[in-house]
Amino acid sequence: MLFYKTAEEIDLIRKSCQLVSETHAMLKHYVKVGVSTQTLDNLAYDFIKDHDAIPAFLNYNGFPNSLCISVNDTIVHGIPSKYELREGDIVSIDCGVIKNNFFGDSCYTFAVGAVDEKVCTFIDNVKQALYIGIENAKEGNRIGDIGNAIQSFISDKGYGIVKEMVGHGIGKSLHEKPDVPNYGNQKTGIKLKRGMVIAIEPMINIGSRQCKLLDDGWTLKTKDGNISAHFEHTIAINGNRPEILSNFDIIEN
Repeated sequence: MLFYKTAEEIDLIRKSCQLVSETHAMLKHYVKVGVSTQTLDNLAYDFIKDHDAIPAFLNYNGFPNSLCISVNDTIVHGIPSKYELREGDIVSIDCGVIKNNFFGDSCYTFAVGAVDEKVCTFIDNVKQALYIGIENAKEGNRIGDIGNAIQSFISDKGYGIVKEMVGHGIGKSLHEKPDVPNYGNQKTGIKLKRGMVIAIEPMINIGSRQCKLLDDGWTLKTKDGNISAHFEHTIAINGNRPEILSNFDIIEN
């Protein structure tokens, strides 16, 4: 079942997404050499609770932490640990909150210290792929138009598109219909209509798209050991100009 949101409901989702972005903006000051991923998780938990919200991922289907923190060859759902960040790491931080009964969700990939130029280019391309997907999230287009746009851009770069994980609808639940793959054919899938709110989130490997799930049942890694990057915005379908509800500007400024 698809849920179409009112303007008031979209405003509440926007507020949740704003808090997610503010959490990322706070964390960027601690994403540095020697800081453990568990420390980042603790900081996020306190920050979210201090802003009268609930960490959306904590205990979600049994996930043990507030953040998914995926370092280097971890694609998604990395579990925070004692691992201390190192020079040249890249770390994708996926954050969700519940505020006023609505979810917000966004992911950002950070570089730790000095990162190889090839890796910087890769990260920039994955972020660009997200915005290319968003450009195609127009009323009257279809889900396949989003995925096809991302796929066309990424395939030309020679990167691998993770197909096991996809974007999703979001609202009073963290994961609603429709699924939003990062691949597909134009003019296929569910038609996009005003009031839909979806999370678009390219998960891209610099090498092969093949992946493996660890025994913890959560951590998804690249099979070839190469790095992966992940960016995510929550957006509202609003005519020909989709509205981005999360905010990278406050992270990057």
